[in-house]
Amino acid sequence: MAKTKTAIEKAEEFVEKTEESLEKAAKKVAKVISEVVDPEERSKKKIKPEGEDKSAKLAKLLEKAKKLESSVEEAKDVDLKKKVKPEEEDKKETLVPMEDYLKSSIHLGTRVITPHMRKYVYRRRADGLAVFNTALLDDKIRESADYLAKFSPNEIILVCKREAGWKAVSKFAEVTGIRAFTKKYPAGILTNTNLENFTEAELIFICDPWLDKNALQDANRIKVPVMSVCDTNNLTNGVAQVLPGNNKSNKSLGMIFYILTKLYIEKRKLEVTIPPIQEFVEGWDMLTPPK
Repeated sequence: MAKTKTAIEKAEEFVEKTEESLEKAAKKVAKVISEVVDPEERSKKKIKPEGEDKSAKLAKLLEKAKKLESSVEEAKDVDLKKKVKPEEEDKKETLVPMEDYLKSSIHLGTRVITPHMRKYVYRRRADGLAVFNTALLDDKIRESADYLAKFSPNEIILVCKREAGWKAVSKFAEVTGIRAFTKKYPAGILTNTNLENFTEAELIFICDPWLDKNALQDANRIKVPVMSVCDTNNLTNGVAQVLPGNNKSNKSLGMIFYILTKLYIEKRKLEVTIPPIQEFVEGWDMLTPPK
């Protein structure tokens, strides 16, 4: 019985202590609630009311709104055309009118876009044909003309197996004095010193890395740089200077070689008359821009 009483007494003491601790906790909670609700308690404890925080934020927002309003007023007085136009005016003019680029179809690629040529493509047409970025083409033609002009005519060999480019390539070779091979590239002309027609060159210029691959491989074998017109379906392995553009159309290749002829003569200061584009592209006057 003594043991039982002792256990009961311990249990009672535990309950009493628990009640005391609960009362203390309840008092603390009530005090905190009163401080939040009662404005006087807030001031004593220096607790900022919620409304004050909101009003402070509102004041900051109003201040920002006033600044924005003043900047908008200033913007009203500015002629937007003056802000936008300088960029357009500073942009250099294209080598030929943009209309002529479109007429020549230089901007039209194929339905295939290789990883090497993707950076030059602007979009795809509804029929799936890739479209080159024409402004970028203009820049790359300038760049390629500068590259070509580093070499004298007797240091360059031009190769074009595709029939669409024969007329333009022949005219380019005739005017500039650069040696050109159309229809068929003589095998070993660059690598076999025993051949009678063996030729040394500092630059090989080709019109298609696939069709003119024999010339490309020979040039790579003897470490001679290669410049090539590349369409969207071409790989540019082994090509030192890429000239992006449609290399399957006589109009496009005619436009490319007409511009290169003009720039090469100017940069090399050759005393040669630049022929009209009609001599590079047959029936040029009858061409109309594509819809």
